[in-house]
Amino acid sequence: MRNLLNFLARYDNLIIFLLLEGIAFYLVVTGNDYQNTRALKNIRVLTIGIEKKISSTRSYLNLRDINANIARENIALRNEMGRMVKSDTQLFFSVSDSVLKQQYLYTSAEIVNNSVNRQKNFFTINKGLKQGVNVDMAVKSPDGVAGIIVSSSDNFSVGMSLLNLDFRISARMKSNDYFGSLSWDGRDYRYAILNEIPQHVIINKGDTVETTGYSSIFPEGILVGVVSDYEKSGGDFYKIRIMLSTDFKKLNYVDVIGNLRRTEQKELEQPYQ
Repeated sequence: MRNLLNFLARYDNLIIFLLLEGIAFYLVVTGNDYQNTRALKNIRVLTIGIEKKISSTRSYLNLRDINANIARENIALRNEMGRMVKSDTQLFFSVSDSVLKQQYLYTSAEIVNNSVNRQKNFFTINKGLKQGVNVDMAVKSPDGVAGIIVSSSDNFSVGMSLLNLDFRISARMKSNDYFGSLSWDGRDYRYAILNEIPQHVIINKGDTVETTGYSSIFPEGILVGVVSDYEKSGGDFYKIRIMLSTDFKKLNYVDVIGNLRRTEQKELEQPYQ
């Protein structure tokens, strides 16, 4: 109470001034139609502006939930597309009673830990064995290849990032189908190196590079990046610098891809490796 009285005593002149101003404003507005209309219009504009700001703030705060819902919807669509096969009489038909014709299964996950500044980078996702995520599953971002699952617990999994000196993937030039081995050289997180492309092949900057599907991990046709530069490295092959499509500093949501036929393929290939 003493603090309140001290406050009123200190700012009594200001309080009286503001009170008189308010009374004067009220008398002017209520006693004149023009001022009344203008005041109501300004108050309405101010109210609408405040409501828009509040709505924008709510939308921004809900982006996380929106992104998660979109990721779930994308996974559902991919899994549904995986149950479609080509027919001679129609473009697609659904296989709803069996997954025998479906090769890849997708599930979404969120990155909970990630590194880009080491020579061997890894990331952690919030799904594990209980959610069907296991070792040797492919991981892709919304923009392209991200990595491979190398370890799983009940509810988390660790992925080897493409930004890892031990990472290798079979990749091809989309323009001519020539393929080679793509890896990271440990320098710039935005670029990787594609090797084993013969020097007689015509290459242009900006050419698209994608997965071949020759491994039992990644499906065919997932974007890796585009040709940034290339040079003859000696011998018969190019050394091609690829600008990666995935921005590893912005990884948030990813898709984990499981090959339902991987075990069969590996068992068949084992005697010849």
